[in-house]
Amino acid sequence: MNTKFRLGLAAVAIGLAVATTASAQVRGITKDEIILGSVQDLSGPTSGFSKQSRDGLIMRVEEANAAGGINGRKIKLVIEDSGYDPKKGIIATQKMIERDNIFAMVSTMGTVVVVPSLPMLMERNVPNLFPLSGAAEMFEPTTKLKYAFLPPYLLQATTAVKYMTRDRGSKSFCIIYEDGDYGLEILRGAEAGLKELGQAFKEKTSYKRGSTDFSSQVARMRTSGCDTVVMGTIIRETIGTLNEAKKIGWAPKFIGVAGSYTDLIHKIGGPGMDGYLAVHQVGQPYPDDASPAVRDWVKRYQARFKEDPGVFSVYGYSMMQITLDAIAKLGNNITVDTLNAQLEKTVVPRDVFGSPEYKFTAKTHLGNERSRVSEIKAGRWAAITEYLDY
Repeated sequence: MNTKFRLGLAAVAIGLAVATTASAQVRGITKDEIILGSVQDLSGPTSGFSKQSRDGLIMRVEEANAAGGINGRKIKLVIEDSGYDPKKGIIATQKMIERDNIFAMVSTMGTVVVVPSLPMLMERNVPNLFPLSGAAEMFEPTTKLKYAFLPPYLLQATTAVKYMTRDRGSKSFCIIYEDGDYGLEILRGAEAGLKELGQAFKEKTSYKRGSTDFSSQVARMRTSGCDTVVMGTIIRETIGTLNEAKKIGWAPKFIGVAGSYTDLIHKIGGPGMDGYLAVHQVGQPYPDDASPAVRDWVKRYQARFKEDPGVFSVYGYSMMQITLDAIAKLGNNITVDTLNAQLEKTVVPRDVFGSPEYKFTAKTHLGNERSRVSEIKAGRWAAITEYLDY
């Protein structure tokens, strides 16, 4: 064998070794696939949200794959059920990292699931992108592994009490909240807003996750004499609290945050939910929406999943869209570091669903800090403000 031939073989071998090593160093990226994961609550108290979110994620991935994938790579989406249980969420996260080899986690559902799973993701260098949580831990402290699109519940709750005081004439406040990370964030935010207004809650009452009876909490709030209730609740707790208030003839104003802005409130709760207010971002996509683009999207969703979408369907779809757009701009140089560099210069304009503009920078990985307010009127959500600058 001549010297040039031997050197040529050696160069090929070195090239293959380098390519193999580089490929092995990027978890979840192969020459044919990009592997993404999401932990959803498919069997617990927020399953109504998660089933919508899951379908939105799947819809966008299927569209991308039908168009040839991202720069020739197909997207493999792995979804696991947490049951809205922190322990199950940790197990699901571990499985996705160690067995499914995911590159990034996208739009995982719930503060109670994401917060305890974060240390594992951070340790294994797995990005946690756009979780369905308004907790500050989703973007603070700023690292290459954490990006959020929902304003923290602290800001949402502060906006709620300021809006109710300045625009709806509220004079005194109570709060009912889940006794966990989700509810405590809302409590702290509302307390901060009231402090700025020179007020404090007349009554604070909580409930355990999974509760179904809210009679004692409603009775305590009624006795306090407050005219407005801040809701640190999700679906059934919102419906249960409003129904209990109506049962005893108590009619204060009720306002929640994005966790209770869902069509499931009026679909399940019925006419008794009219008048309920929520601070939120993206709008609920109704089949008869005024926008032709929204109506077309709803038709495609209905054809695929045989049911109407909800706002969480939009969350899943839109957050996967942002993720795939960022990855597409990386070409074949897909790493955690290059993804971070791309996201830090990403600006997403307001879309057909009425979302705010999302803007990420090196200083902040929170895409948006503003919210608007909607009210349930005649069995459907109607926006009553633009995005507020409180």
